[in-house]
Amino acid sequence: MKRLPPFIYPLLLVFGMVSAVSGQATSQITLDDIYHTRKFSARMLYGLRSMNDGVHYTVQNGDKIDKYSYQSGEISETLFDATNFNEINGFSGYAFNETEEKILIETDQEQIYRHSYLASFHVYDRSSGNLSALSSEGKQQLATFSPDGSHVAFVRENNLFIKKLNADQEHQVTFDGVRNEVINGAPDWVYEEEFGFSEGFQWSPDGRKIAFYRFDERRVREFQMTMYGHLYPENYTFKYPKAGEENSLVSILVYDLATEQTTSMDIGDETDQYIPRIKWTADPGVLSIMRLNRLQNQLDIIHANARSGDSKVVYSEVNKWYISEAADNTITYLPDGESFILNSEKDGYFHLYHFNFNSGVITPITSGPFDIASFIGYDEKQKRLYYTSYEESSIERHIYSIKLDGSGKQKISTSPGYNSASFSSTFKYYILTHSSANTPPYVTLHNQKGKLIRVLEDNEKLKETVAEYGYAKTEFLTVSTRSGQELNAWMIKPNDFDPGREYPLFMYVYGGPESQNVMDSWPRRDAWFQMLVQKGYIVACVDNRGTNGRGEAFRKATYLTLGNLETIDQVEAAQWFGSQDYIDKNRIGIFGWSYGGYMTSLCLTKGNGTFKMGIAVAPVTNWRYYDTIYTERFMRTPGENPEGYDDNSPINFADGLQGKLLLIHGSGDDNVHFQNSMDFAEALVQADKQFDMQFYPNRNHGISGGNTSYHLYTRMTDFILKYL
Repeated sequence: MKRLPPFIYPLLLVFGMVSAVSGQATSQITLDDIYHTRKFSARMLYGLRSMNDGVHYTVQNGDKIDKYSYQSGEISETLFDATNFNEINGFSGYAFNETEEKILIETDQEQIYRHSYLASFHVYDRSSGNLSALSSEGKQQLATFSPDGSHVAFVRENNLFIKKLNADQEHQVTFDGVRNEVINGAPDWVYEEEFGFSEGFQWSPDGRKIAFYRFDERRVREFQMTMYGHLYPENYTFKYPKAGEENSLVSILVYDLATEQTTSMDIGDETDQYIPRIKWTADPGVLSIMRLNRLQNQLDIIHANARSGDSKVVYSEVNKWYISEAADNTITYLPDGESFILNSEKDGYFHLYHFNFNSGVITPITSGPFDIASFIGYDEKQKRLYYTSYEESSIERHIYSIKLDGSGKQKISTSPGYNSASFSSTFKYYILTHSSANTPPYVTLHNQKGKLIRVLEDNEKLKETVAEYGYAKTEFLTVSTRSGQELNAWMIKPNDFDPGREYPLFMYVYGGPESQNVMDSWPRRDAWFQMLVQKGYIVACVDNRGTNGRGEAFRKATYLTLGNLETIDQVEAAQWFGSQDYIDKNRIGIFGWSYGGYMTSLCLTKGNGTFKMGIAVAPVTNWRYYDTIYTERFMRTPGENPEGYDDNSPINFADGLQGKLLLIHGSGDDNVHFQNSMDFAEALVQADKQFDMQFYPNRNHGISGGNTSYHLYTRMTDFILKYL
C-alpha cells in the first residue's frame, strides 16, 4: 500500500464550488459527463523539468519537448520532436543527462506493477540530431544516464547492464537474475509498493561506480492469480510476502566501471531487515544506506566505503511505535560533505533537523506543535530550505522557507488551502499550484522574492463548467464523538438544502494510517459525489484517529490494533451526524476503497446497525493476507500480535453484518488480493448473510481501463439509489 493513502488508489474526491446564482437552472451531472467526456478534469502542467541554467524549463507537449523561458513564458526552442523520426510513434517520458546535451526518450511502455514498467528507450543527441535505440536485445527498465552522459545503466530480465554510448558497447554487470528468484537493480514487489521506489540502482556523483540492490526472492512464497480471456486461463505467479512470512534477502553492492569489480557493502549481520533507501553522499567514495529492523522501530543510517565495503552507523533513531515512512524518505546530503537534513518525529511532530555526522551534533531547523508535510529542497547559495507544513491548519498546507540554523522563517504561499511548489534548479523561480475545496487548481509562476510573473493555468473552463452544473459548496466542520474525539470532517449539502428536512447521508471513508482525506484542496477527479448531492444526498467524510496532520500521538494511536479505533470513530461520527436535525439517522451509508473498503466492511459487521448500506471496494478482510512491510509496520507480526490481527479482520465478524453490502473486487489485484473478497464472501455465506458482489476480470487494484470505470460507478450508483 502506498504513498498518499498507504493502500492504493484511494478514491480521489471531488469538492465543489459555490453554486451558480440562486434560482439559475443548472445542468445535471451524469456518469457519462464524468467518465466518458471528462468534463470535470482539471488542467495541470505535466512533464515539467527545470533546466540547469535555472532560467528555462521544459514541458512535454504531445510529441514534442519544448523549452520555455521562466521570465517570458514563451517557447524559446523545441528540443525534440518525435514526428521527425519514423522509428518511434510518440513517447511517454524523457530525461536529460547532466549536461543536457543528450535526452533519453521512453516509448512503448509496458506496465509491470504500480510503478514499474518495461519500455523501449532511445538516446537523442541534440548536437547531431541523431536518435538511436538504447538496445536491440529487448525492452529495458529504469534506463538512467551516468552524470556525464557517456553511459546509460538499465535493467533487463532482472540483470543490470551498462551501455557505453560512444562505443556502442553493452556490458552486462550481473548474470544471476532470474524471474521469481533473483533481481538486480530493481526492487521486489513489496519494496516497490511499500517503500515507494522502482529504481534499484544509483550512479555515484563522479559516474565511476553504480550502487545497486540485489534481491534474493527464492525463499519468498509465490502468489498466483488467474488471468482470463484465453481458451485456457493463465496463472500469473509472483513473489508476495504476506504478514509474518519470509522476505527477500537484500544485498547492496557497488560496481566499479574501471576495474569491473563488484563489492558487497556491509549492512550488518542481521538478514531479516529492510533497506528502504540508498543514496550517494557528496563524497563519491561513500555510499549512504538506510536500514530498518523488521519491526520498523529503529532506523540506522550507515556510511559504507564504496571500495572496501566497510561501513559504520552514523545516525540511529528508535521510536516506541514505528518509524514513519516519511522519515526514511527525507535524507538530503549537503554539499559541505559532513552533514545532512533529515525529517524526524523525535519531538512528537514531523520536523526537519540538521545533522553533522562528523561531530554527531543534531540541530532542529523547524519546531512547534505542527507537522512538516514535505521537504521541497535546499538552496545552497542562500542557505535556505523550502518545505510545506500544517502550521496554520491541520487541513491546509502552506509553503515556507527557513535558514539552515532555523532562523529567518518566511511564509511563501499566501492563499488559504492547499499549496505546492516546484522550484527552478537555481531556486530563482518557482511554480506555485494552489487550490481549495471550492477553487480548482490555479498555477502561477513567481520569482524568488514571491513576485507574480504570470498565470500558467487558471482552469477558467473548469470554473465555468462547475458553475454551469451547480457544484455545491464543501463545508468543513468538527465532529465530536462519544469517545471524546474531535475529528476533522467535510460535508457537501444540496444547493436547495432545507434545514427542516431530513436527508440521507452518504459517507466516504479511507481512514488508513498516515492518510488524509479531509483537506482544503481540489482533487483531480471525481464529480460523482456532486452527482449524488444533486440527487438529494448529503455527502460527508471524516478523518479518524490514525490519520495525518495532527501529530504523532494522533497518527499512531491505532498501533497494533488497526481497524479498532478507526471503526469506533467512523461509527460514532455517523451517529453524531444522525443526531443532527437535518440527517435521517435510518438512512446512513458508507463507502470506501482498499483500506476504506476494509473500514466499510468493519462498519457494517461491527457497527450494530448504524449503517443502512455500504460499498466495500477491494477491501482487506484479513490482515494475515496483506504484505509484510505495510502490515507489520503497524501491527507487528501475527505471531507477536494474533489478537490485533484477528479481532479487527472483517472475515471473523461476518455473522454481525447488518445493512446491505456491495462487495467489489478486481480478480487481477496484485496488491489487495481477490482472495480477501472471496474468503469474506464465503464467511458471509456460512453466516447466512445476503450480500451483493461485483467482480472485474483481470482488473488490478485501481479497477480501471476501457469502460470499466463507467461500469463500476454505474453499479455503485444504482446500489445507492436502491438501498439508501
